[in-house]
Amino acid sequence: MSGWRISRRFLLCGLAVAASAAAQRGLDRSQVQELERILTTEMARQSIPGLSVAVAAGGKLVWAAGFGLADLENHVPAKTTTVYRLASISKPFTAVAVMQLVEQGKMDLEASVEKYVPSFPKKPWPVTIRHLLCHQSGIRHYRDGAEIHSTRHYTDLIEPLQIFQNDPLLFEPGTRFSYTTYGYNLLGAAVEGASGMKFLDYLRRHIFEPAGLRRTRDDNVYDLIPDRARGYRRVLGGKIENCALADTSNKIPGGGLVGTVEDLVDFAIHLNGGTLLKPETVRRMFTPQTTRDGKPTPYGLGWQIFERGGRRWVGHGGAQQGVRTLLLMRPERGFAVALMANLEGVNLEPAAGRIAAIVLGEE
Repeated sequence: MSGWRISRRFLLCGLAVAASAAAQRGLDRSQVQELERILTTEMARQSIPGLSVAVAAGGKLVWAAGFGLADLENHVPAKTTTVYRLASISKPFTAVAVMQLVEQGKMDLEASVEKYVPSFPKKPWPVTIRHLLCHQSGIRHYRDGAEIHSTRHYTDLIEPLQIFQNDPLLFEPGTRFSYTTYGYNLLGAAVEGASGMKFLDYLRRHIFEPAGLRRTRDDNVYDLIPDRARGYRRVLGGKIENCALADTSNKIPGGGLVGTVEDLVDFAIHLNGGTLLKPETVRRMFTPQTTRDGKPTPYGLGWQIFERGGRRWVGHGGAQQGVRTLLLMRPERGFAVALMANLEGVNLEPAAGRIAAIVLGEE
């Protein structure tokens, strides 16, 4: 059976979930119907097995739904409570933890990271917390497929630093933008050093619990995680198959969390609402950073920033084995949309943009 037939066959199940969710949260029925049409059409076009969506407007969750299947082999529907890998949307959680510690005076953005991670080797130039947050550290990204598809299981944040910590920097920090998951691994270790807590314990106490995130946690391949989605990839000829194995314990702060679309939207709501950080700190995070010579970059402190239609958008995407994720926000409108699909390589941005236009009444 082709991936297209799989998606089409089970879209009606997802539509039933969508209708129920809409009734509970009060979006206009015509808006819901248009959102359903957009998403089911996109799923059929890209052969997406399962997809979950949640939307906030005015700082409140207004709609959430699941479409298709979270598990093709066992015919498990995708729901609003389906747990997907967050992939790189893990990075904003780490960034919020860092900025909380900055607010508390326990971490200095301009301090060298060795202050908080003494085991990290000294480099020719200081690598600061700010450099790491905005991807200007010079620390490399993945080197090859073996690193991307690692199946080794780690039990702390320090040992995985050995993957890259002895490699030379790609450039002098502050002079270039270069995206790096490993830089965020180092930030997670810095959170531990500054807070005196294990990274996941810190996230639970200071982010997950205050924001009411019930399903967000580490992507432990050995744990039994209720409603965890199966992940898929498309191969030559359009066939859908199970994704490659990967153990993300080598990059928890940079790409090793799991969660639901409702959790992501609640994270956005509480971040913009002042629960997690002071408003002025959030504005700093949402401000694009520049290199030392004044060149603008597409990244703030833990968030991707871009302009579209004369408006500033804030968000983050994620791509990993078996998943594609997106969290997109218009903070001044209290708008957020989270989309998560259990298929590699899909493009969620057009659907997110159309959802924003419908919900916000903007073109």
